Amino acid sequence: MIENGFSYLAVLMMIASVIVYAEKKSRLKLFEYLPAIVMLYFMVMLFSTFGVWEKNTSVTVAYKAVKSNLLPAMIFLMLLSADMREILKLGRKMLLTFLLASASISLGFIGMFAFFHSFFSTDAWKAFAALSGSWMGGTGNMVAIQGALNVPDSKMGYALLIDSIDYAIWVMILLALVPFAKRFNAWSKADTSIIDEVGEKLTLKEKNKKTMAFESLFLLLSSALFVSALSQYFAGYLPATSFLTATTWTVIIATLAGIVMAMSPLAKFSGSMELGNIMLYLIVALIASRANFAELTQAPLYIAAGFVIIAIHVAVMVFFAKLFKLDLFSLGVASLANIGGVASAPILASAYSKALIPIGVLMAMMGYILGTFGGLMIGKVLEMIAG
Repeated sequence: MIENGFSYLAVLMMIASVIVYAEKKSRLKLFEYLPAIVMLYFMVMLFSTFGVWEKNTSVTVAYKAVKSNLLPAMIFLMLLSADMREILKLGRKMLLTFLLASASISLGFIGMFAFFHSFFSTDAWKAFAALSGSWMGGTGNMVAIQGALNVPDSKMGYALLIDSIDYAIWVMILLALVPFAKRFNAWSKADTSIIDEVGEKLTLKEKNKKTMAFESLFLLLSSALFVSALSQYFAGYLPATSFLTATTWTVIIATLAGIVMAMSPLAKFSGSMELGNIMLYLIVALIASRANFAELTQAPLYIAAGFVIIAIHVAVMVFFAKLFKLDLFSLGVASLANIGGVASAPILASAYSKALIPIGVLMAMMGYILGTFGGLMIGKVLEMIAG
């Protein structure tokens, strides 16, 4: 049994790195349905269930210190790729489609919770608030909201469970619908000429970035840690409420810093997403290390709730597709840019045309910007519903 805080962190990092390496190097079909970050969560939770480490003072201090300090740094690094100037190149129609997807997902969460909140525990709204961050942005946004709202680590298992199972099925459905795009577009009377034009004109920002090097990684890492320190310092001077705690302010400040600095020369250095993902995997492992499988007693109910959210999202999107003459490509990629993020939106875009991949990437980047704020707003509404 591990009793030392450093050994505890070292084991978590080792587990995370082995899983990531296995996903990149192996050809296991399992990774197509369960992303590495989800497998990491449940693998670490399994170790926690069997008591591989003690939750003593040394381990708890290490957990709190690393998680609270890395969270703002991770948010900052992941947002450095989300340049608003690039996103605006998508054009008004595609931006509106993305916002429609975000709004319909918000309605899905609120509608589902309004009808079924009595079936869940009193603090279940926190788990759904965290999930909404992921389904409007990415896993980084979910972790940010978990920290901001102090979501119990035990509840995050439900959020990750829905995020993997419901999301995987939704991706398969959207990919299966690709051959029916022409038929759908004829029904909605959509004009797709602008999509091809935007796809050809967009160039990925990565091409303009400097080569990843030691000095650039060092600068990015030090900048992220400096932003984390400043965010926590200034958050201590801002007014706190039961909802807007010091941690919430820290997340908001780090998010705003990332959005602003994404338009600065610092964003041209390669490696911000890689460093951010290392931090994200460690934070997810830390969260999982405080949970265990015995706490997932309502798993089927949560999974069913996830499908209700998606059903409401689809109904709203189809209604407005007919009303505003939206095409299936824009709807599908906007949906996955929210629910799946940068990992899956480009995949769906490439199923239509390789030239459209940049659209999927930029839409997903927009999700990173809006996910945390959107999730916090949904969390407030769900808290009011829960009473």
